[in-house]
Amino acid sequence: MKPDIEAAAADGGGGGGDGGPDDGSIAPSKPVVSDTTQLDMQYGQTRRGLSPRHVQLMAIGGSIGTGLFVGIGGVLSRAGPLSLFLGYLLWGVLYVWPINLCVAEMHAQLPVRGSIFELAARFVDPALGFAMGWTYFYAGVMLVCVEYSAIATVMQYWTTSVNPAAWIVMAMVVCVLLNVAAVRWYGEAEFVMASLKVLLLAGLVLLTLVTMVGGNPDHDAYGFRYWKGGNAMHPYHAAGDLGRFLGFWKVVLYAGFTIAGPDMIALAAGEIQNPRRTIPRVARLIFYRLVGFYVVGVLAVGVICGSRDPRLLGALGDTSAAGAAASPWVIGIQRLRIRGLPHLVNFLILMSGWSCGNAYLYSSSRTLYGLARDGQAPRFLMRCTRAGVPLYCVAVVSAVTCITFLVSSTSAVRVFYWFVDLTTTGLIMTYTMMIVVFLGWHRARRAQGLADAELPYVAPLAPYWPWLALFLGCVALLFIGFDAFAPFSVQGFVTGYFCLPYTAALFVFWKVYKGTKLVRPEEADLTSGKAEADAECAQWEEGGIEENWKRALAAMPWWQRYWEKLW
Repeated sequence: MKPDIEAAAADGGGGGGDGGPDDGSIAPSKPVVSDTTQLDMQYGQTRRGLSPRHVQLMAIGGSIGTGLFVGIGGVLSRAGPLSLFLGYLLWGVLYVWPINLCVAEMHAQLPVRGSIFELAARFVDPALGFAMGWTYFYAGVMLVCVEYSAIATVMQYWTTSVNPAAWIVMAMVVCVLLNVAAVRWYGEAEFVMASLKVLLLAGLVLLTLVTMVGGNPDHDAYGFRYWKGGNAMHPYHAAGDLGRFLGFWKVVLYAGFTIAGPDMIALAAGEIQNPRRTIPRVARLIFYRLVGFYVVGVLAVGVICGSRDPRLLGALGDTSAAGAAASPWVIGIQRLRIRGLPHLVNFLILMSGWSCGNAYLYSSSRTLYGLARDGQAPRFLMRCTRAGVPLYCVAVVSAVTCITFLVSSTSAVRVFYWFVDLTTTGLIMTYTMMIVVFLGWHRARRAQGLADAELPYVAPLAPYWPWLALFLGCVALLFIGFDAFAPFSVQGFVTGYFCLPYTAALFVFWKVYKGTKLVRPEEADLTSGKAEADAECAQWEEGGIEENWKRALAAMPWWQRYWEKLW
C-alpha cells in the first residue's frame, strides 16, 4: 500500500521555517524533516476530514449509548429519581464540564495527532503518557464490548430464538466497515446515528412533558407522582440519611460511565478541520448539551417511570430479561398504553448502541495509533491507508472485542453489566489523568511566559476548577466499588477495581524500563507540532476554505444557515 505523502511533505516544509540543527549539517536552503514527519512519509498519516458538525455530534452524541436508555433503570430503582437527577448534575457540572474546557485549551493550541497522551509525556512524565494511553485503550475497547453486548440484548426484545452471538457479528461488521472508510465518511455515519440518538432523547423528554400534564390515552396528569411518598431518594445498603447518600453516590458513579465527551475532542484533534476555531466552539457549547441531554434526560426518566414499578424491578432482577424490557422509558410508555411506540423506541435504542460502539471503535483505534506514533506500541500500527485510516489499529481493536462473544454462553444482560463496571473505572481514571496533564500544561506555560492572549482558547477558572475536578475524580476512584464489600462480591470487586493496579503497573513499568523523569515546568515542550498545525490551519485562517465557507453560508436558506451555525 503506497502512502500518500503530499500532506506529510507539506508538514515537513512548514516545520522547516524554524531553521536547521545547530551543527549546520543540513544546508539552510533545505527544509528540516523531523523524525515524526519521516515516519508519516513512510507509513502515511490520518487526515483532517472531520467538520465542526461531526465533532459536535461526536462529543455529545458519541457517549449516549444504551447505558442512558436501558442500564439507567438499575440506578433509578436503587437510588430514586431525585438522587438520579442530583447525581448527574454534580458529575456533569463539576467534573465532565471542566475537563472538556481544559482539553479544549490544550488542543486548540496544539491539535497534534498524538492526542493528549503525547501531551502528557511533554508536560508531566512520559510514563504518565504511556499509562494514560494504554488505560484509555483498555477503557475504549471495554466500551465497544459494552455496546456490542447491549445490541445483542436489545435485539432480544423482538426474538430470543437467535443466538446473541449472531447480533454481535452483525454489529461488529457494520462498525468495522464504517471505520475503515475515509474519516469523513465515518464522520457522516456517526453524524447521522448520533443525530438519531439526540432526537430520541429530545423526543422522550418532550413525550414526558406532554404526558405528565395529561396528554396520554388515559388523560392522567400524573406529574411528579412517583416522587411522592418517600420515593424521591431511596436508601441503598444502609438505612436513613447514610443510605440515601449511598444511593446518590451510586448514581454519581454510574454517571461516570454514561457521561463522556472530552476524550472525543482529544482523540479527534488531529483530524478536525480548522481545529483552532472548531475546538473552542465545541467547548463553549458543551455545558448546554450536558444539561440539555443528560441532566434533563434523567429528570424526565424519573418522571415517566416509577422507581418502584414492579415491571422495572422484575426486569432488573431477571438476568434473562430481553432488550428494552428493563428500560424505564419503555416501561413508562407501556404504562401509558401508547401502542407501537415501544417498538420504535427500542429500534432507536438499538441505533444508539450501534453509534456508541462505532464511536469508540474509532477512538480506541486512534489511541493505538497515537501510541504507535510515540513509540509506545509496535511501529507497524502507524500504517495508514491513502484515506488516512490506521487500518491495522482498527483490526487489532476488532480482534480484542471478540471477547464479547461471551454472550453466547452467558446472559447478554449479565455480560453487559460486567463490561459496564470494567469501563467505568477506566474512563474515570483516564479523565482524571487528563486533569493532571492540564495542570502540568498550566504550570509550564506560566513558567515559560505563554500568556493567555497568545492562546486560541483559555479555560475559565483555571487552575481552581480543575483541582476540584481532580479531587472528585480521585474520590470516585477510591470508592468506586464500595457496594462490593457488604456482602463481599469477588466479581464486583475485580470489575470495579481492576483498572487501578493495571494503570499503576503501566506507569511503574515504563518509568523503570525507560528511566523517565518528571518534566520540569521550564523544560516542558510547548512548541513541537505547533508549526505543522499552523501550516495546516492557515488554509482556513488565511482566506481559503474559511472564506469559501462564509460565502456558501451567505447563499444558504435561513433555516440551513441556522443549522450550520448551530453545529
